[in-house]
Amino acid sequence: MPNPHDFHTPQPSYTRDELLKSSDGGYFGPGNAQLPAPPMLMMDRITEISLDGGEFGKGHIVGELDIVPDHWFFDCHYRGDAMMPGSLGLDAMWQMVGYWLGWSGSPGKGRAIGVGEVECTGTITPETRRVRYEVAMRMVRRGKLVLGIADGRVLADGISIFVAKDMRVGLTKATD
Repeated sequence: MPNPHDFHTPQPSYTRDELLKSSDGGYFGPGNAQLPAPPMLMMDRITEISLDGGEFGKGHIVGELDIVPDHWFFDCHYRGDAMMPGSLGLDAMWQMVGYWLGWSGSPGKGRAIGVGEVECTGTITPETRRVRYEVAMRMVRRGKLVLGIADGRVLADGISIFVAKDMRVGLTKATD
């Protein structure tokens, strides 16, 4: 597997255009981490990413999604009661953990493999302006198995509405 840093120099933040390049694949090298393409790409930008930040000092990543009333999920999730599915907030944070693993130099493709605990206390509606995802890496294992374990939260217009603990993402290596 190619080393992601042979293809990409880590940056402290990323624009939507840069995230879209990641969804095309190859951003971190062939067979390495990539983000999903729209409409499943659940962030417009990464405003912070580090190797040593966050609550546990093992790295963190912060992403944002600008909400517009015609987002695809509002029309099909609970017709007549438009809201973003909570599962998309969890998926966004899994996406970020996988991206962080590639950004930090681990080869392989990210796969969500579990979550310990999830608590939803609010919703994202068409009236919401901005969603912020904050993820703190708790543990990172690198070796034959690359595994990232993180805690995260989703904020709607600055109010915490969703907390997830022990989100697990592994990196799988393609075989020939």
